[in-house]
This record gives sequence, structure tokens and C-alpha cells, in this order.
Amino acid sequence: MKINELLGRFAIWTTIEEEELLSRLHRPVRLSKLSEHDQFRIQTLIRKSLVTKVGFDDPTVVANDKYNN
Repeated sequence: MKINELLGRFAIWTTIEEEELLSRLHRPVRLSKLSEHDQFRIQTLIRKSLVTKVGFDDPTVVANDKYNN
């Protein structure tokens, strides 16, 4: 039996600001186009695996669809 089956619904805790930022990420966005405050929040969301960063020189961030409501 998998741990997800035992827990039922597995949710990752997010702040209100993180939820608002996730709701704005409907398509890939250049990290450099976001404000410094949003870039900080994006780094937190990347560590929580809710957002994926693609690229090295001018990275793009993409919201993970299974967590984006």
C-alpha cells in the first residue's frame, strides 16, 4: 500500500501570497520579468516542487498543473 493511499489527500502548505502567485502562472514566464518579491516567492515554490525552473541563462518558470487550481 502506498503512503498516498493511506493519507487520502496529500496537500502542500502554501501561504496566501504563494497561492496568488500560482494562480497567475497560467503559462511559462521569464523569471527576469517578475518583481524581486515574486522571484523570492518563486524560489520557495521551486523548493516545494510546485513550480519548475527551465533553463540556465534566462530561466523560465512553469507552474506544476497538478497543484495549480
